[in-house]
Amino acid sequence: MKFKNTLGVVIGSLIAASSLQALAQGQGAVEVEGFAKKEMFDSARDFKNNGNLFGGSVGYFLTDDVELRLGYDEVHNARSDDGRNIKGSNTALDALYHFNAPGDVVRPYVSAGFSDQSIGQNGSGGRNGSTFANVGGGAKVYFTENFYARAGVEAQYNIDQGDTEWAPSVGIGVNFGGGKKAAEPVAAAAAPEVCSDSDNDGVCDNVDKCPGTAANVTVDADGCPAVAEVVRVELDVKFDFDKSKVKEESYGDIKNLADFMKQYPATSTTVEGHTDSVGTDAYNQKLSERRANAVREVLVNQYGVGGERVNAVGYGESKPVADNATEAGRAVNRRVEAEVEAQAK
Repeated sequence: MKFKNTLGVVIGSLIAASSLQALAQGQGAVEVEGFAKKEMFDSARDFKNNGNLFGGSVGYFLTDDVELRLGYDEVHNARSDDGRNIKGSNTALDALYHFNAPGDVVRPYVSAGFSDQSIGQNGSGGRNGSTFANVGGGAKVYFTENFYARAGVEAQYNIDQGDTEWAPSVGIGVNFGGGKKAAEPVAAAAAPEVCSDSDNDGVCDNVDKCPGTAANVTVDADGCPAVAEVVRVELDVKFDFDKSKVKEESYGDIKNLADFMKQYPATSTTVEGHTDSVGTDAYNQKLSERRANAVREVLVNQYGVGGERVNAVGYGESKPVADNATEAGRAVNRRVEAEVEAQAK
């Protein structure tokens, strides 16, 4: 059959050409596959049994995700009522869209295209020729970057006769060519500029607007004494539903607040507890107080902040910051907040 010879030449040429490149997946890759199908014929054909199809395909990736695939298969083991072996063949052109990324182990896909079928008929010596519109889906599993197995199923609508046939299939293939994008060159880091700083305030003399600054004076970008600024640290601790136990993941944030208060010993703070809207007002008020006191105890007993510097108060469900109608919003509202301000040293 001329088509089989042509397909063999195409596949061989693509393998030879692509083998000269680095083996990889992605845009420009070629995939060659051998496959088997179970053709589930429509009852209108009146065949005695379904057929087995064996064939091959070659595909080319137009992008990292879109593949154009040409396939050919032949029908085996289908029988007419009189036991005669039904012969047939299919030629298909399909486009496949792959999910995930080149290099992933599993790449699901969907497909669509057309095929031309020539097959014997039941009770006659003639052949039936039909054009099909195909849609399908499946997945490829890459055992290596260049070797994969595939499983999928196609629905084949006979445009000429108006019926639909199904063809589940499995295949094994190899992948050639395809260039992965080259990494962007990293620019060499510029050597740090060395400058003269006669007053040792960290600002180069050529831009220092206040030369001769006294030692240990904090300066701004112009080399002049910096105006004292307010610095602040905030705390936001989340709690599980109906719980007042501080979670381990929150201890680091509480320690940051404690360290700040130790750095600025004149500061104090109020720890504010809150709940979501589930439960009665009275219960939530008590729960918010327990949460505030739990965070206070960590600050005082574990991180050594003076007890007289930390106040605890509960607001129940009265101050939501998110929508209590959703689980995500309620999770945000189950919280303890605190903040501390000080004049920067």
